Amino acid sequence: MKICLVGSSGGHLTHLYLLKEFWEKHERFWVTFDKVDSRSLLEKEKCYWCYFPTNRNLKNLIKNTFLALKVLRREKPDLIISSGAGSAVPFFYLGKLFKAKTVYIEVYDRIELPTVTGKMVYPVTDCFVLQWEEQKNIYKKGINLGGII
Repeated sequence: MKICLVGSSGGHLTHLYLLKEFWEKHERFWVTFDKVDSRSLLEKEKCYWCYFPTNRNLKNLIKNTFLALKVLRREKPDLIISSGAGSAVPFFYLGKLFKAKTVYIEVYDRIELPTVTGKMVYPVTDCFVLQWEEQKNIYKKGINLGGII
């Protein structure tokens, strides 16, 4: 199985990295921001650098959509996993065209309100992971697996 791990740098990247026990057994690649923390944490990993900022930035959404098309065509992942943020959106939607399964992990610090990315990818996510039972009030089809940390 080939996995695409896509997310912003910082906390989103850290959440994905905490899943190492799962992803280290598989062929994988990462899509994240070209920042110091990403380069340090992923120095031995295959990476594609996406455009940022992504928060409400239409120009970078378009650029990341073209990047997603290029990367997904080249890599053909079986599974796309993200914990946010905006860089996940084009990968999830285009990933469905490439027959990839998608797993989204809603962030730990949003208990009563949805994230923008969560709301956007919810319709196309095969497995929507929650870290709080209260998040089921927002995401009915979500599965509460408890906190990653």
